[in-house]
Amino acid sequence: MDQSNGLRLKFWGVRGSTPTPQRENLIYGGNTACIEVRSGHDTAVFDLGTGARKLGETLLTEPKEQRKPLHIFLTHYHWDHLQGLPLFLPLYQEGNEIVFHASERLGSIRDHLRGQMTAPYFPVPFDQVPAKVSFLEMGEEAVEVGNMRIRCFPMNHPQGAAGYRVETDEGVIVYASDLEHGNAAMDEKVREFARGADMLIYDSQYTPDEYPSHKGWGHSHWREATIVARDAGVRNLILFHHDPGHDDSIMEGIEASAREYFENTTAAREGMSIGLDGPLPSFAA
Repeated sequence: MDQSNGLRLKFWGVRGSTPTPQRENLIYGGNTACIEVRSGHDTAVFDLGTGARKLGETLLTEPKEQRKPLHIFLTHYHWDHLQGLPLFLPLYQEGNEIVFHASERLGSIRDHLRGQMTAPYFPVPFDQVPAKVSFLEMGEEAVEVGNMRIRCFPMNHPQGAAGYRVETDEGVIVYASDLEHGNAAMDEKVREFARGADMLIYDSQYTPDEYPSHKGWGHSHWREATIVARDAGVRNLILFHHDPGHDDSIMEGIEASAREYFENTTAAREGMSIGLDGPLPSFAA
């Protein structure tokens, strides 16, 4: 990713539930959740789905003298958000420093990550990776990564999940995946943390017609995403966590339908990069 001074984000994985490496998904992508946010040379990564494999390869091509501690923020510990962990190459290079963050409500980060890399499922134990790793369970206080100020908030999802608000002088990004609407207190919390954001990345796995048969599964739909975006006064809405059964043609229809309710809507595409370094965000595939 471009390392200019502006705030930038890139989507390395946008799919929900399971990877979908299929020809009919080439436009929007088939890797599961992974987002990179940069401000200068400071990097915050959100979730380690299968998209994290390619991100890790890219990070290792950067000059060592420019590398800073890498901060990884996890929404929760379901597989589609951690499948890239064992193949995330920065873990295997001595001298790298990685800090894992997650909500304290979700329990021990170390224990959960250790469980993703145990025999007979993976040959390298998490505690034996060469990189220096540390863990920070987050409460209400913000974490600072360079000039990024990052706070987490609870979301309605089976076994719990947390969203994140990233604030800088250049703009505000809110990452809200995975969540299901319907819990009044948490619905209000999401709107509170999304208030005035330049970018709201929101769980939109289902269509409104699909949602009733998936109620209680922990995900929302694109119509609800547009309502939250309007209620919170955000500038741009990014639909995220696409359903495995939604191919490119379905995603194009979802994007078009959502724009009828909230004009500044974009369905996340794998490889898409967005910059908040000017008067209006710039989009590039």
